[in-house]
Amino acid sequence: MKAATAREIAALIESAPTDEVEALCSRYADDPRVQVRKAVTSALRRHQREAEERLRVDALYERMAELGGDGVVVGVDEVGRGPLAGPLTVCAVCLPPEPHIMGLNDSKKLSASRREAVAAEIAEVAIAIGIAHVQPESIDALGMGIALRHAMARAIEDTGLDPDAVLIDGNPVHVHPRERCVVKGDATVACIAAASIVAKVTRDAIMVALDAEYPDYHFAENKGYGSAGHIEAIRRLGLTPQHRVSFCGNFLETPALF
Repeated sequence: MKAATAREIAALIESAPTDEVEALCSRYADDPRVQVRKAVTSALRRHQREAEERLRVDALYERMAELGGDGVVVGVDEVGRGPLAGPLTVCAVCLPPEPHIMGLNDSKKLSASRREAVAAEIAEVAIAIGIAHVQPESIDALGMGIALRHAMARAIEDTGLDPDAVLIDGNPVHVHPRERCVVKGDATVACIAAASIVAKVTRDAIMVALDAEYPDYHFAENKGYGSAGHIEAIRRLGLTPQHRVSFCGNFLETPALF
């Protein structure tokens, strides 16, 4: 039988499933060909990164079980407290203990494409997902604190579950009798991380859709936050119905009275 070429071996190593990488690298560890040696080194590094990622994600699930117990556990997170425009969005997610979703993390630590991919997997795996939005006019009328509590309550209700534990990112909200708040929970607790990602992807999609309606404000790029271009558009064109008037007084010639 003809011996495999260096290119063929390198391709074999690069395409190997995770559980076969170590054996293949061991088999070709002493191969003197440069292309094979590079493939072995690259594959071992990739395997190490994947192993570290599995350990990181496993820790998120362990923390979820530790804080939530064995019952129905719902994680809650929000996105959109700070923008000048667009809704406040809250998501509640209940995850099964298995399978573990690789990539779960604070949504801000993921690229947009990675967030969307992980959000799609969450949608497939999750036991339940609840989402609630508070529109700008309601934020102006209620204030952010009340708006956030209302949205969290609605998102939890939208899951259709009666949770034994509600794990919320950040400080106490007093929205549920069985809530437990976890500072930096979006980076340390699986169900909160999932809620963080789904909330971000959902709200970003809303802002991209609004960009088509209000192109001068560049909502697809700034997601409603106060970028220089967004503030310049407010000063030049005024506010849209998607703006939080109470957030924008500093950028108007005649500040709104709130």
